[in-house]
Amino acid sequence: MLPSHDAISYMIREITRICQRFPARSPGSCSEKEAAADLAGILAKDCGLKDVKIETFKEHPSSFYGYFYFSAAFDTLCAVTFFITPWLSLLFGSLALLLFLFQFVLYKQVIDPFFPEKESTNITAIRPCEGDCRCRIFLNGHIDAAWEFPLNYRFGGIVFEIPGVMAVIGVLFYMALSICQLAGAGEWVHFAALWSLAFVPFFLLVAITYNPRRVVDGANDNLTGCFMGIALLREVEKQHLHMKNTEVGVILTGSEEAGLRGAKAWCSAHARDFKDVPTYIVSFDTIHDPKYLMVNLRDLNGTVAADPELCAAFLKATEEAGVPCRKGWVPPMGGATDAAAFCQGGFRAAGITGLNHRLEDYYHTRKDSWDNLNEEGLENCFRAAVRFVEMMDAGCGS
Repeated sequence: MLPSHDAISYMIREITRICQRFPARSPGSCSEKEAAADLAGILAKDCGLKDVKIETFKEHPSSFYGYFYFSAAFDTLCAVTFFITPWLSLLFGSLALLLFLFQFVLYKQVIDPFFPEKESTNITAIRPCEGDCRCRIFLNGHIDAAWEFPLNYRFGGIVFEIPGVMAVIGVLFYMALSICQLAGAGEWVHFAALWSLAFVPFFLLVAITYNPRRVVDGANDNLTGCFMGIALLREVEKQHLHMKNTEVGVILTGSEEAGLRGAKAWCSAHARDFKDVPTYIVSFDTIHDPKYLMVNLRDLNGTVAADPELCAAFLKATEEAGVPCRKGWVPPMGGATDAAAFCQGGFRAAGITGLNHRLEDYYHTRKDSWDNLNEEGLENCFRAAVRFVEMMDAGCGS
């Protein structure tokens, strides 16, 4: 199967249509659900897939970024209560750090009960192979779009990250001062605590990390990931091609921007499925800048290892396709791709990204629109994905 210019034009055209027809696709929203139904129809009509499964799941999507309100409160209380009793300062500081670790770094669902429940959607579709199935590949992207990061939009990624970094430093500093105070240190502790009130504005800025009233278009993040798989299956159908021994399908998840909720729900629903043959999941996320096409060896703020054989296979495919690609990772404060949840769920997965993890100005801002797609970035990744599928099918049949 040769990648065609028509496939890239198709991606851009359909991404533009989805953005315009289904705006504000926040996790668990009606727009996300309607977009999922539309994509399911595309898989049946354009890709010739007869068995397209739509699955719904319950979640509390606002809790993921709602964490920032709790964080701002605990951080501020850590500073203020120092002047009442150091024990309270240590308590609120510990709560702030534990919440940061479990809710924001590890994506645990710690504070869900404090937020309303909604329903989101996953889609699974598989194209059968011509002979006996010896291998299965899922190409993954997420349907939903993010709430906007105002500081990243106004000032850029470095300024956006400053409040979070300073908040962690400030809490640790107040906890250290509390320990010194309890140990009987001198007047300098009180003096240092007064000067350290300079951290409080950063604590409060954490509360405006995201704007819950504005949802970005999500053209790059992550309709590019959805249509990487859809366009490939469309080419297979259009050119009447048949995989010999490899089933190729897509998993289109909902609510990735709410803490990988869709991928987690999919893993729970399919924990006993797809064990008959080696099954691989390639998660595409924000395929934009060709300079940063990357196979992420670690994911989820660097805490989860991707499948090493899958990473090596995709890197080899990029080499054979003549596509520049690098090894990398999703670093601390860099977030995650759905691949992390699939790996944690016991599946063999890897995340492919096409963005600078230092946060470009379109990341989670209104600049992530249909008129900011990168044709070269899409074509390079598509060529690599095509070659990857060809290689895996040839290997499974040997």
